[in-house]
Amino acid sequence: MRIIITGASGQLGRELVQLLEKRHEVFGLCRTEMDITNIDQTRKVIRQINPDVVIHTAAYTAVDLAETEEDKAYQINTFGTRNVALSTEEIGAKICYISTDYVFDGNSTVPYREYDNTNPQNVYGKSKRAGELFVQSLSSKYFIVRTSWIYGIHGNNFVKTMLKLASEKNNLKVVNDQIGSPTYTKDLSIFLAELILTDKYGIYHASNTGFCSWYEFALAVFEYSGINIKVEPCRTEEFSRPAPRPKFSVLEHLSIRANGFQDLRNWKDGLRDFIRELGGTVGS
Repeated sequence: MRIIITGASGQLGRELVQLLEKRHEVFGLCRTEMDITNIDQTRKVIRQINPDVVIHTAAYTAVDLAETEEDKAYQINTFGTRNVALSTEEIGAKICYISTDYVFDGNSTVPYREYDNTNPQNVYGKSKRAGELFVQSLSSKYFIVRTSWIYGIHGNNFVKTMLKLASEKNNLKVVNDQIGSPTYTKDLSIFLAELILTDKYGIYHASNTGFCSWYEFALAVFEYSGINIKVEPCRTEEFSRPAPRPKFSVLEHLSIRANGFQDLRNWKDGLRDFIRELGGTVGS
């Protein structure tokens, strides 16, 4: 299979390239190779490569900055996605668009199903939801995969930030009133690799199973890394951030189960393997 991966220098993009190139012909494209905000260039590159599937991971992900860079966020996440969807549809290929838990408002008390009403509360979430709508309206063979709280060996993420702070401080405060599901890029990539081989199109929620607060996530990071540090829970209001975050954004995996796929493992198991990958100590 011939596969294009946009955003190939990102956390998930790099993981996907490494996994998929073992079995497929993979074209990992960064902005210098294909600027998705340029429809003519996007169309030209996709036509030249003529892939069977495009996995679209490229995105504007600076959640707080998006509040003041609204045009840029929409240019990349919405209209860039439109350009990729159009160009992919023109050659009859599949598109797999990576979206986010931030398309929900976080007011639920139960995990969000794939076809629950969306209600994004920040510019990032709104621009990603608009990208979803373009994929749904322009593509006849699409997968929309929403995920959450991604971390992996490539790029910056919460786990690496916590480990860095632990080397600099004796105590930390971490918010305890935002609940979600941490997702290891290796586990997500394995699911995506299976999904794109099928014609089971639609919207999917794919995160590691189980859920926690950021505070509980941090505690697990330090426990598995063998780091003794004082961590205090705090409320979101103590950290003033431009973009509102959903309080509860746990994703229900109805589509994964109903379509006969193997669900992702528990987030704690993924985190243990990631700490090993980093060369750390793994506790209980």
